[in-house]
Amino acid sequence: MKKVKVLIEMGRDGLFAAYMDDTHLSYSCLGTGKTVKETIEDFKKGYEAMKKYYQESGKEFEEVEFSFYYANTVTFLHALKDLFKLEGISKVTGVNAAQLGHYIQGVKKPSASTEKKIQEGVLRSLSEMQDIKFR
Repeated sequence: MKKVKVLIEMGRDGLFAAYMDDTHLSYSCLGTGKTVKETIEDFKKGYEAMKKYYQESGKEFEEVEFSFYYANTVTFLHALKDLFKLEGISKVTGVNAAQLGHYIQGVKKPSASTEKKIQEGVLRSLSEMQDIKFR
């Protein structure tokens, strides 16, 4: 089954959107929401609705699997800030909390090396947490 990349991005209105990257499929899907989770759920509902429409219309529908990606670091930081304080994100990434705030507000854009530092720091921290089990 073909894998399709779905990008998640935060709009200026503060809502998240999920959309299919260029796929060469005969259809496309979109999802929106106030949180990343809500957005992915809405996207999947849209996919199922599209599938149903194709079946009802007698059209061939190519089923695909999805891989979800943050479209940019700002969207990633917005999703994180709903879970963690900027000071905590700063501790695991080594990027100043005020600077992270500037990225989230759109005042500044992180460099490619800073984006990498943020992503690696957060993923490393989550990986370390995942290795510890509860009794």
